[in-house]
Amino acid sequence: MSVGGMIDQDGRGPDPDEERGRKRRGVRALVYGLIALLVLVLLAAAGVVIVTQQLGSQVGRYPSVFAPIDPSSRPADSGGQTFLLIGTDSRSPDPTTGTDAAPDAVFGSQRSDVIMVATIAEDGQSASVVSIPRDSYVDIPGRGKNKVNAALAFGGPPLLIQTVEQLTAVHIDHYAVIDFAGFAQMTDAVGGIDVNVGQESERDGVVVPAGEQHLNGEQALVYVRERKSLPGGDLDRVRRQQAALRAFLEKALSSGTLSSPTGAYSLVDTVTRHVGVDDSLSNTGLAQLAVSMRDLRNSNVSFLTVPVTGTGMEGDQSVVYLNQTAGRDLWFAVNTDAVPQYVATRPQEQLSDTPR
Repeated sequence: MSVGGMIDQDGRGPDPDEERGRKRRGVRALVYGLIALLVLVLLAAAGVVIVTQQLGSQVGRYPSVFAPIDPSSRPADSGGQTFLLIGTDSRSPDPTTGTDAAPDAVFGSQRSDVIMVATIAEDGQSASVVSIPRDSYVDIPGRGKNKVNAALAFGGPPLLIQTVEQLTAVHIDHYAVIDFAGFAQMTDAVGGIDVNVGQESERDGVVVPAGEQHLNGEQALVYVRERKSLPGGDLDRVRRQQAALRAFLEKALSSGTLSSPTGAYSLVDTVTRHVGVDDSLSNTGLAQLAVSMRDLRNSNVSFLTVPVTGTGMEGDQSVVYLNQTAGRDLWFAVNTDAVPQYVATRPQEQLSDTPR
């Protein structure tokens, strides 16, 4: 496996120490770049070997997700790169769209347990991940008010993109999907993750105790799926999902997995089987974006949830009401690459070290 073609060239002679340093920097460039790409690392490891067609081609492609959208209805592109990141749970027995999401949606159509807006600043120095709770009560173009994840069931990726762009005034550049059915395998591929669990959870006989825990893949899946027993319901689950993905990122970068060609290949092989992106993002495009983001560090990635005012009922549906005023401030910060300044003045809005 070679990443030599991706390493910056400075024109100097072949000093062995310098050559090794360039190789290390090249690997880090790809890793950190793809952290920015999907932020949640589910493609970050792929940066090490994304130049190989075999693994790059394992990343699923969603065709024509932007084609049905009227360009004149979309927010202006403000620079940087923004991904609408969707997490599905194809093995969960609990419906997350269909009748659970909206009375007139098609049951079991498309699931969207996780909705995140992941943005990479234009200078490549910072990135943000903003979660939109799946039960957020929003305007869906042509459908009126409903849960945000109902948009995917009503009209697939194009309608969900339109809904999120209308809500945030943020231009979505790419669409990405992660299947949480593979999250257990991905967790095991990095040797497990370390999470400070705020409240014990149990599912199908698998227990995740409270406190500092090292979770294997099976436990990690229980941790990110739990909702009903948590005081904050879907809001607490959103924080757990972010915490697990943050832990995955930290473990992948610190465990030495990515510094080993065989370890990196194994991890990427697992990851790419459970990730899909829109078809405008080619393997070459992924690698080029990775290189452009080589200065990003995981400490510069902010994890946030869109501000809410509380929960309530709309008919027989439990919904989350968004704080429109505070939300405008957050999305303005996302659009102007000012999230670091935003979180500096509102540290309580960042993901805590011990979410429930």
